[in-house]
Amino acid sequence: MEFKLFAPYNEAAALVGSFSDWQAVPMQKGEDGYFRVTLDLEDGIYQYKLRVQSRSWFLKPDEWVEINDPYMTEMDLASENGIVHVKAGQQIRDTYVWKHDDKPLPANAELVMYELHIADFVGGEAEEPDKFARAIEKLDYLVELGVNAIELMPITEYAGNYRWGYMVRYYFAPESSYGSPEDLKRLIDECHARGIRVVIDAIYNHTDDQSPLLLIDRDYWYYHDRHYPGDDANYWGPEFNYEVYDEKLDIRPAWKFIAEVTCYWIQEYHIDGIRYDAVRQLANYDFFRWLIQEANQVVGKKPFYHIAEHIPDTSDIVLPDGPFEGCWHESFHYLLRGALLAEPIEFRDLRTAIAAQQQGYPQTSSVINYVATHDQEHLLVELGDRGIFGQPALQRVKLAVTLQMTAPGIPLLWMGDEFGQNTHKTQTVSEPNPLDWSLLKQDWNRDLFQFYQHLIALRKQTPALLTENIEFFHENQESQVLVYTRWNDTGSRVVVIANLSDEPMPGYTLSNFPCNGIWHEWVKSTDVEIGSDRPTIGLDKWEAKALILREG
Repeated sequence: MEFKLFAPYNEAAALVGSFSDWQAVPMQKGEDGYFRVTLDLEDGIYQYKLRVQSRSWFLKPDEWVEINDPYMTEMDLASENGIVHVKAGQQIRDTYVWKHDDKPLPANAELVMYELHIADFVGGEAEEPDKFARAIEKLDYLVELGVNAIELMPITEYAGNYRWGYMVRYYFAPESSYGSPEDLKRLIDECHARGIRVVIDAIYNHTDDQSPLLLIDRDYWYYHDRHYPGDDANYWGPEFNYEVYDEKLDIRPAWKFIAEVTCYWIQEYHIDGIRYDAVRQLANYDFFRWLIQEANQVVGKKPFYHIAEHIPDTSDIVLPDGPFEGCWHESFHYLLRGALLAEPIEFRDLRTAIAAQQQGYPQTSSVINYVATHDQEHLLVELGDRGIFGQPALQRVKLAVTLQMTAPGIPLLWMGDEFGQNTHKTQTVSEPNPLDWSLLKQDWNRDLFQFYQHLIALRKQTPALLTENIEFFHENQESQVLVYTRWNDTGSRVVVIANLSDEPMPGYTLSNFPCNGIWHEWVKSTDVEIGSDRPTIGLDKWEAKALILREG
């Protein structure tokens, strides 16, 4: 079996492992920049590491360092050594057999997404590698809720046994405290069995300061001392240098490595999309165009979603001008949150956040609309910080969900929002903040869950909501009433009426109503006959109504 290490300008490297009683086995360097050694190994599971004479300027010249293989695909939780499985003279990843690859999955425009952190989603002891397996037990809950895609916060190997995961150390290995590669494959396969797509968070801007590439040859892979100009607050660790070009080998090292990472996860784990972290800080559209092209050659015909996190959001990042299919829509969160907290928000700005086309986004799948994510507090928490609790808080949350599920764009829920998780964000990324599943046993929280469930069903069952079509036909900034309609070309139509104020309006008169007919008010499940273009509608304070045309 061959072991290899790409370190083209290092002088020497060696292999150590359980197969050699941890004695060094010298590796030979080839013209292609790889050190290699071939060993005869019996079938089994072995632990190993690499030793290399470093070229990194922060170490002594040619100092020997012991590292894990940058390409290792599994780490032993206890020893933190790399693991390799050998069978018939070949490395195998595991013995998992995929069972549900033929299951049809929803298209990008049909998604209702759910962001989750594996450890906090399932709870339990940080040191127990059972998180992937326990997440499988929660999948039927997600089916009951109605979401059809999960977005996993980083699941690649990081330092320690609990973190958010945004300081990646090993790119090819799943986090060992969550479970084995086979456990992760089973989780993804079981998602597919239920019609749920799996999107992973990819961190291609930076690594932690003990990355093996950093110890091998820092300036070959990373900027020496540079990061995104004028953005010191968003420096999280050593940043890959996508400008380095190796003339001798005719490669861009960082491009090569990240493309190999991306294609590996698509091939090995059958993922259905990638959310690319910190795209603004990486600031290289040419690289992303190339990377996505490389990835799509591996994807083939299955549905796949390339999503950018670019804050502040910009339509330049998505097709047709940019490389991505969608982006996180921070302005939707920011402006809707402001309106719900009764901050001074101009309706013209709120309109552009709800109707993303007015910001230059061309398609429903161009934006991911969220009320909260891992980076923000739950809306209930923010309301509570303003002294708004109980039913008044619930009303505003329900209004937010109604707008989120009826606006053009892909809705994204942050785990726990749907049943009223009300814990603050942790102050550090290494402090656990597990979901309180017991809340679902309380009537108030179960009511909120059922409301989310009901609105998700509306989103998925109403063709008008999968289009880009939207028209604001009535608004009253003074009364804080905003009304819009969504439709398609075959008769599906929705009208959304939102009262963004503390004043109940038992008899509010609308103008320019789109058509007469029998309308079904979705939230309260009642029918309303409208026979005038100026109907009178009753609105509670902080209430949104969704009317679906039954007969026109």
